[in-house]
Amino acid sequence: MTHPLNVPTLEGTRVRLEPLATSHASALASAAGEDRQTYRFTPVPKDLASMNTYVEDLLVDRDAGLIVPFAQVDVSDGRAVGVTRFMTFRFRGDETRPFAVEIGGTWLAASAQRSPVNTEAKLLLLTQAFDVWNVTRVDFKSDARNERSRAAILRIGASFEGVLRRWQPSMVVGEEDLYRDTAMYSVLDSEWPVVRARLQLKLR
Repeated sequence: MTHPLNVPTLEGTRVRLEPLATSHASALASAAGEDRQTYRFTPVPKDLASMNTYVEDLLVDRDAGLIVPFAQVDVSDGRAVGVTRFMTFRFRGDETRPFAVEIGGTWLAASAQRSPVNTEAKLLLLTQAFDVWNVTRVDFKSDARNERSRAAILRIGASFEGVLRRWQPSMVVGEEDLYRDTAMYSVLDSEWPVVRARLQLKLR
C-alpha cells in the first residue's frame, strides 16, 4: 500500500528535505564518495550502481508503507548530500497517524557532517513529527560502539534510555552474521519545546 503519511518537501534555510527519488542517485553517489571513513557503522553505497539499487530499495519500502525517505539537499548549491528517513512507525488501533516514529537511516557527505545541514534537518523532521503528526515520542538509535553518532544524537537534545543487547543485526561490513548492541534515545512531546528552542538557537 502507499504510505498514508505523505510528506511534502521540508524547506529550511540551509537544507531542503526532498522526497527521495531515483533522480537523486547520481548526486548521492558523489556525496558518498567524499570520505568514507565515517561510514563504518552505516551502510552507504560506494558507487553509482549500488546507489541506484539502494535508492530503489528505499522506494520499495516507501511504497510498502514502511518508511518515508528524503534526500538531504544543501540549499547553498542545490547538491544532494545525504539521506534520512522516518521509519518504525507505531500506530494505535485504526488511527492513520502514528503515536511514535523513529528518525534514522541517516548519512551525510563528509563535508556536510557536523554542520548546520544536519542540525536543521533534524529540526525539520522533529517539527513534522511533533507539530503535524502530534506524536508522543521520536526515537533515535545507534550501534552502541558508534561514539560519533551517539554524541550527535545527544547534541540534538535526545535523552539516552539505555543499551539493548543484541538488539538487531550488525550493519558493519564483515559482521553480517552478528548482532549488535543498540543504544536507544528519544525525545518526548513534553520535551519538544525545549529541544526545538535549543536547535533554533544552535542554528542562529
